[in-house]
Amino acid sequence: MASVLIKDTTREQREQIIRQSLDCGGGGCENCSSCHLGGGLPDNIYRDYIEGKKELAEINMEYNARYVGGR
Repeated sequence: MASVLIKDTTREQREQIIRQSLDCGGGGCENCSSCHLGGGLPDNIYRDYIEGKKELAEINMEYNARYVGGR
């Protein structure tokens, strides 16, 4: 697998990484319920990654901390 780090990708590649990673079997993300449970739209959750501001791991840790840490 190629690197998904910001330094190794273009904005277009990062958009594609997010789309492909969150595709639930070709039908989009309607099956994960994240949007309906307050998780938000993937494009919004990962906007800082797409724009090259934060790495995926950092966003995922922040997102998980809201639920695991009870915030």
